[in-house]
Amino acid sequence: MVREVSAKVDAKKQDKKKYTEALFEQYIATKDIDVRNRIFGEFMYIPEILSKKYINKGVEYEDIFQVASLGLIYAIERFDPSKGYEFSSFATPTILGEIKKYFRDKEWIIKVPRRIQELSRKINMSKDYLQHKLMRTPTIKDISEYLEVSEEEVIEAMEGSYAYSPTSLDVRISNSKDENDLSLFEVLGIEDTNISEVEDKDLIKNIFDEMDEYDKKIIVDRYYNNKSQSDIAEELGVSQMTISRLEKKIIKKLREKITY
Repeated sequence: MVREVSAKVDAKKQDKKKYTEALFEQYIATKDIDVRNRIFGEFMYIPEILSKKYINKGVEYEDIFQVASLGLIYAIERFDPSKGYEFSSFATPTILGEIKKYFRDKEWIIKVPRRIQELSRKINMSKDYLQHKLMRTPTIKDISEYLEVSEEEVIEAMEGSYAYSPTSLDVRISNSKDENDLSLFEVLGIEDTNISEVEDKDLIKNIFDEMDEYDKKIIVDRYYNNKSQSDIAEELGVSQMTISRLEKKIIKKLREKITY
């Protein structure tokens, strides 16, 4: 009885193998999307199984499954049945590669260069190895020598790794017995705009000190006392056109001094 059941199972496996081989041969010959979809349906269980291994990794299962499904399609496109490999053996590493690439490229909240991402992973692996080998926490120098990179590159990658999972500004912190914890946002320093204002005033004062009284009167009357060019021209006994020309000339000088 057991032999009969085993024989039936083997026969079904052989039939399925022949069926999938026929599908692949048909797809390679025709590139018919309907055929590819039938192959996808036969092997959809692979991305389902592999995606479940990444549950609770900070990404929704549906998102991982989509990436894994795309990996299955890539595997179907690249598979060559003439080489004698089982498709499942070929598809599995292809799908896993797409999932890992997704985590590597998409899950860094703040985008950093690929070289820093790669070096950051090498540093994390080297830390464990060096800690066991040296029986102490490895230094920047230890890591740089082991990975054959500069200490500056190690520091850059370690700083960049914080982009993978930055701390939320809403996180509650407390360093006292006060029951009312504060959020990180509430204790962060903010830019003091008064400092910039003081610097600007000091710059303007120095520029005005270098101006002659005639030019200074034109600017003060125009932009501080809100007088018109005609009013200033009448006071100084010149034409309004003269004041307009002088004003433009003075403003040009002021801009040059400020940008300098």
